[in-house]
Amino acid sequence: MVGIEIAKTVKESIKNLKKQGKLGDFDVPEILVEHPKNRGCGDYSVNIAMILAKQIKKSPIQIADLLVAEMKLQKQKSFERIEAVNPGFINFFISPKLLNLELRKILKDKEKYGQSKIGKGKTIIIDYSSANIAKPFSVSHLRSTIIGQAIYNLYTYLGYKTIGDNHIGDWGTQFGKLICAIKKWGDEKEIAKNPIKNLVALYVKFHEQAEKNPELEEEARKWFRELERGNPEAKRLWKKCVRWSLSEFNKVYKALGIKIDLSLGESFYEPMLKGIIKEALDKKIAEKSQGAVIIRYPNDSLSPFMIRKSDGATLYATRDLATIKYRIKQFKPYKIIYEVGADQILHFKQLFWAAELLGWGKRNDYVHIAHGMMCLETGKMRTRKGEIILLEEILKEACLKARKIIDKKNPELKAKEKEKIAKIVGVGAVKYNGLRMRPATNLIFKWENVLNLEGDSGPYLQYAYARAKSIIRKSEAKEIKLGKKEFKQATEVQLLRQLVKFPEIVEKAAESHKPNLICSYIFDLAQNFNSFYETTPVLKEKDNDLKAMRLALVQSFAQVIKNGLNVLGVDVLERM
Repeated sequence: MVGIEIAKTVKESIKNLKKQGKLGDFDVPEILVEHPKNRGCGDYSVNIAMILAKQIKKSPIQIADLLVAEMKLQKQKSFERIEAVNPGFINFFISPKLLNLELRKILKDKEKYGQSKIGKGKTIIIDYSSANIAKPFSVSHLRSTIIGQAIYNLYTYLGYKTIGDNHIGDWGTQFGKLICAIKKWGDEKEIAKNPIKNLVALYVKFHEQAEKNPELEEEARKWFRELERGNPEAKRLWKKCVRWSLSEFNKVYKALGIKIDLSLGESFYEPMLKGIIKEALDKKIAEKSQGAVIIRYPNDSLSPFMIRKSDGATLYATRDLATIKYRIKQFKPYKIIYEVGADQILHFKQLFWAAELLGWGKRNDYVHIAHGMMCLETGKMRTRKGEIILLEEILKEACLKARKIIDKKNPELKAKEKEKIAKIVGVGAVKYNGLRMRPATNLIFKWENVLNLEGDSGPYLQYAYARAKSIIRKSEAKEIKLGKKEFKQATEVQLLRQLVKFPEIVEKAAESHKPNLICSYIFDLAQNFNSFYETTPVLKEKDNDLKAMRLALVQSFAQVIKNGLNVLGVDVLERM
């Protein structure tokens, strides 16, 4: 990839200049290669001269000039030119020869373009979605589910053996509350008619009643202790709640096109918990405190991590430690990545450090991608108050909105085809909208944003792809291949220069755990394509060689934007 080549070239040039005594002695820092927004600033740019200027007594532009002169001696064939500009940037312009070679690669590799084998032999576990039993699949679960799936896709694209684990929340004190509520006010036959709705109603009622009668909280704790001890009635009701909920969750996953490799709930690890507590005590990592068991951190850098309550009950901290130990033993992962909300930042800091203290690798073997919260305009969504927006409602509304647009624009289509297109466009709009922002961004739920079908949106990109495929169909070309002429027009060159950056964007998005980088890239790519489409004739071009070149460019665009959308989990349409 060109960006990697630039970083190596700059680093080598710095070493050569140091040997020549032109830069002094210092440690060579990491070379950050960027893509300038302004075309006049090149295809790539580095600011290493300004970083070095802080360490040695030279101005940034002097250092940049020295580096450019040294790189020119190496006779780089990948670049048309390399230049130093004030206040000290070094800009790189890709050579036309390299651009054409990369275009041939896109046409040859097709759906594999952008893939690599850098992850070969390494296993990555992605923990995402993590829906809670007996709670609705609300819009607040959307971000973890689609961001986690996109990161899973990115790592798979880069050759890693990737394992997705839906760590279902099917254990904990909330089940004591739910069992208590079912025993007091529930009718199991009625619950089964609409499980999630009725279980949420019971959960809300429990909290309303507990505010009036605090003794209910103790009764709920007793039911959870009974569940942990294997009480047959508690187990029976718990199993029903799990079965009811999973059936509802699977409907949502199917609608979203989400397929997760494993769905191991917290209950799966319950038999391992006594062993985890014993190991922590035996290794003197944990200690007893007022009847509870806690892990303290060196110099009290973090608050203590409780792994057993004073009444003997375990916590999700205990289960999370058991999960790590199981994953290490079973899969020997290179990294374990958790896509979980930002409200769990402290928990994961404690968890990762506890794993390190227990001798289960280093803290940097674990990654927490802390996505921002999706809130209502009135505040945070709360199941116990019944203040939630169901994801099923959003998907249904998005598909209905897409159907109305299709009815208006393409009334001649058959009803079945309209339904198919509406589903792909509607679901794509919801997923893309949830991915295009940085994961850490907090979002306020607004229907008009979630259901956006215009501008920087899934449908805009799907339509750009369909437009490109329409050109190819109308050309009736049996084979798309490059002609002998070079691209001359600005819109052609700009589109091509954008296309060849895709492999690097994929790698950067995976390394930074930011699928939004793919969104930004393909949106810019679609805008470049639309500028090309509006100003440059393809089908009407009379020069056959030039026509072939432009068709190759259109085909390459269609392939790259499809690959990008597929990584995000958004489907494309040949016709819209």
